[in-house]
Amino acid sequence: MPSRKKIKKIEEQDFHISGPVHLTRAAAWTNPDQGRCIIASLVQGVYCLEYDRLRVLQGKRHRHGAQALAPPWWESIHFRLFRVLEDVDGSIIGAIYEYEHEHPPSPQNPDVPRYVIAFRGIIRKRRIILKDLTSGLGWVLNELQRRSSRFHCAMHEVQQRVAVAGAQNVWLAGHSLGAAIAMVVGKNMVIKKNCLLKTYLFNPPFVGIPIDSLINDEKLKQGIRFASTGVKAILINAVALAGDLHHQQRHDHDSFAAVSRWQPYLFVNKNDPICAGYIDYFRKREEMKQSGAETERIAEKSSIVSLFSSAVFGGDLEASHLLPSAHVTTNTGSTPDVEQAHGIDQWWDRFLISESMLYQYHPH
Repeated sequence: MPSRKKIKKIEEQDFHISGPVHLTRAAAWTNPDQGRCIIASLVQGVYCLEYDRLRVLQGKRHRHGAQALAPPWWESIHFRLFRVLEDVDGSIIGAIYEYEHEHPPSPQNPDVPRYVIAFRGIIRKRRIILKDLTSGLGWVLNELQRRSSRFHCAMHEVQQRVAVAGAQNVWLAGHSLGAAIAMVVGKNMVIKKNCLLKTYLFNPPFVGIPIDSLINDEKLKQGIRFASTGVKAILINAVALAGDLHHQQRHDHDSFAAVSRWQPYLFVNKNDPICAGYIDYFRKREEMKQSGAETERIAEKSSIVSLFSSAVFGGDLEASHLLPSAHVTTNTGSTPDVEQAHGIDQWWDRFLISESMLYQYHPH
């Protein structure tokens, strides 16, 4: 007899029980709420593909073929599975979906994708969690695009699809660690290919402490901010002493400014400590606009981790998790615990309570 926890987990993977069933008819792509629900459903499809694979590995044949739980997450919203993306260990990290259009997409209809490339986050299963956490550590250490096989797989597939279909017909999406991968791929496509891909980033991990979201004491907040600014100033000076600051500044300023033309859709929850730091980051950016201090200009695109990496190991001064520009949607509703605040399912809730803001970076 399966436990309640296992039954609940299986129900969460069943589209007909937990999915956006209100989208089973043709959705209006020009409606941003419906578009968000559709893309979130496709991301959940990647999670379910991997859960189906793991169950088959365990000999659970009822998750194979027609009994698999993954297909309804895309078939019910008129997509087909074009390709599964696998890491070197065989785990499914992403999927390419093709929209089954009644009419082919055209430049006059940019709100409809031809392909959506989606990436999952961490799955807490013994067979794959270590690999997932290793990629997560690469994100935290600002080393994801250098060392992660997932990033290289994602970058290759995205470049291939864009070369075939054109940038306007390829969208990116991801949740949690998958959002981190989509973010870095999206940045690279701007810098290296001059392609601005429409991108949905659900709960991407922010490398830092979400001070405003987690701490209520104003004096403590100010103290942490002061300490953080002081540490950044010391590290910036250390990079300068290493003789690399001016070169890095020119490179990072150029790339940060170039990426500012890209405006991904960023979805965060104020009660999720994993991604809530983005709320603080963009809010602080707005406050810093009046400041012309060199330290502040460097700090807005750098983190303590990226500065330390640059000072000690010669790594990138620019933090890979920081976005110059973004359409930020914040779930302001009630979420009872961190797991729900970080979950992908909140983003296909048609009763979502949220507020949105466009933050645009203007190069100095």
